[in-house]
Amino acid sequence: MAGKELPPFECRYQGWRLAGVDEVGRGPLIGAVVTAAVILDPERPIQGLADSKKLTEKRRLALYDEIVEKAAAWCLGRCEPGEIDQLNIYQATMLAMKRAVDGLSIAPEYVLVDGNRCPNWRWPSEPVVKGDSRHPAISAASIIAKVTRDREMALLEQTYPGYGLAQHKGYPTPVHLEALMRLGATPEHRRSFRPVQEAIDSVGFFQPASENGTPELSYPTDLFENMD
Repeated sequence: MAGKELPPFECRYQGWRLAGVDEVGRGPLIGAVVTAAVILDPERPIQGLADSKKLTEKRRLALYDEIVEKAAAWCLGRCEPGEIDQLNIYQATMLAMKRAVDGLSIAPEYVLVDGNRCPNWRWPSEPVVKGDSRHPAISAASIIAKVTRDREMALLEQTYPGYGLAQHKGYPTPVHLEALMRLGATPEHRRSFRPVQEAIDSVGFFQPASENGTPELSYPTDLFENMD
């Protein structure tokens, strides 16, 4: 059964220094949680802003470039896997959002946050349920955050081949879970997440293969090699 469609969002703040904030990466087992804050320029409107997950990749990338060019200000915030393990994913997401807003080159007068709660911060703000579909500034933030994290997963796939990160973006799909139990956890995996803990207990950590397909050793095989 489809969810009930929410009414159009009406913001109590009517100025232009309005930041929209969204996050990507709460559910994956690997990598940072990435957030973005965007202040749109009313003099340079962007057509077609929508929830990043509902856009085709081609359209999302085109909008990303347009947002970067036309927005009055935008900034990324993030928390790395070690911070997520230390704080928990909820607190890490709140901190990453604060870092994104902190980094804006224009101080916002009001902040809209996708979801049902806002971080504990100094800016007047309000949460907007399904805000990435209901307000263009949040939509823009969702696009910036998703494109950024997706690109990071593609780069991680090059460093850690075999996990399928470029395809599933680090989410706990059957492909990812099978690879974890076969290859072990990488340093970029979130150790506090149960499937990663189980992989570490069962297999250990990822060992990069040498050119002949065997794992690289972290110590020399011949202590007297290259000695006169």
